[in-house]
Amino acid sequence: MKSQDEGPTESREESPHEGAHPAASARRPAMTDGLVRRMGFEPGQVALPLLIAGTFFMQNLDASVITPAIPAMAESFGVRPVELNLGVSAYILTVGVFIPVSGWAARRFGARRIFLIAICLFTLASLLCGFSRSLPQFIAARILQGLGGAMMVPVGRYVVLSLTPKDRLMGVIALLTWPGLVAPVLGPPLGGLVIDSAGWRWIFWLNLPLGLIAITAALRLLPRLERDPGRRFDWLGFALIAPALFCILFAAESMGAKVPSWGLVALLGGGGLGLLALGYRHLRRSDHPILQFGAMRFATFRVPVLGGSIFRLSINATPFLLPIFFQLAFGWSAFRAGLMMTAIFAGNIAMKPLTTPLLRRFGFRTVLLWAGACNTLAVLAFSFVGPGISFPLLLGVLFASGLVRSMQFTAMNTLAFADVPQAEMSEANTLFSTIVQLARALGVAVGAIFWRIGQSVYPEDVTAGFQLAFLLIAALSLLALIDSWMLSRDAAEEVRRGPRRR
Repeated sequence: MKSQDEGPTESREESPHEGAHPAASARRPAMTDGLVRRMGFEPGQVALPLLIAGTFFMQNLDASVITPAIPAMAESFGVRPVELNLGVSAYILTVGVFIPVSGWAARRFGARRIFLIAICLFTLASLLCGFSRSLPQFIAARILQGLGGAMMVPVGRYVVLSLTPKDRLMGVIALLTWPGLVAPVLGPPLGGLVIDSAGWRWIFWLNLPLGLIAITAALRLLPRLERDPGRRFDWLGFALIAPALFCILFAAESMGAKVPSWGLVALLGGGGLGLLALGYRHLRRSDHPILQFGAMRFATFRVPVLGGSIFRLSINATPFLLPIFFQLAFGWSAFRAGLMMTAIFAGNIAMKPLTTPLLRRFGFRTVLLWAGACNTLAVLAFSFVGPGISFPLLLGVLFASGLVRSMQFTAMNTLAFADVPQAEMSEANTLFSTIVQLARALGVAVGAIFWRIGQSVYPEDVTAGFQLAFLLIAALSLLALIDSWMLSRDAAEEVRRGPRRR
């Protein structure tokens, strides 16, 4: 027996935003309406995706803004800065472990209810993080915050995907993609600015007004979706997958440490892979698995999951290494090194108005191949960068990297759900979110490993060590093109064509 969420009534067949949001349909300036149409929306249809994108930004920003606050927080707690990594790791690990639960929770209790609870948890935990007086208190608050983040992002995406017709998917995904691109780049310089002007506690308290705005908007905008109150929970699957993800993510975090304990990394990585193998075996046999692989039968889903994961490894390794490279090889301050990353942000933003027209004009396969090749060249360019490079040229390389990064992310994320039926969207979204979180964490580990390799080959030359690391990342990025090459030329044709004009 299926019931419905509490909230505004809206059928699943109805256009996701037509008639549902009167305030959002108010008269807008012609210029604004034109911009909205170029993004793939009709005026009045952007409110709900914009709300979900805002919560994505809040969650992604919180994961990166903490880095420059570590010294100040360590002094406040009376611990060494390296011990604060536990607070960072606690958040990442909690998000990774509980993402698989999000799909079941949304279908069992209702997506609207779970999304609102997630925002409340995240906001409350942000308040507690700011009030923390000791490291254990902070870690506990970060675990609570990670639990909210694990539900907020995948459930929010599920709501939008469930309500979006295929011909409007491209514009919606373009809007949902920018938080993952922008927040990791803006986080470090923004965190440094807030710490210098108001203190480290305010990097968490800034989430309070954002959370309240999100809750208010969600109560008004989120429709009710079908739910399944009798949906069973896969306890054995969770008991295998959760510790597997924990071990793999913790091993990845450990590899990013200044002095990794390789014995611990091997133990965690081996144990995690062993549990993952047992979990996969169970998931393939269970009648109600916590993760379902049905969507993998679609090539348009497989490519972003398999080749896309390799791409995410390279794309997350690069921003991890660049600030360290600028500090150690160029002798720059942490703030200046972080500020340089805003050039990537500028490239992300500059590409946004072009992503949809380019995909519609050339198709997914062509765009993925060209964007992937350009991304490989952009990473390769960093292997020729050194302290003697001219400042404008360095800005240009960073800006170009942001351009192709944005194009590739949007194309991959849109393609993933192009052929997935609406009835399977929850399961596909949960699997996709889990793999993306895993690839994001492993990307940092890959960057750290390649950095160690560079150091071992060039122990006396810091610049050459980093240049070798970027060369290896470029080679990894090149591998991601293999899956894109296998894609058919007319892949996701319905999504590519877009909405028909009336």
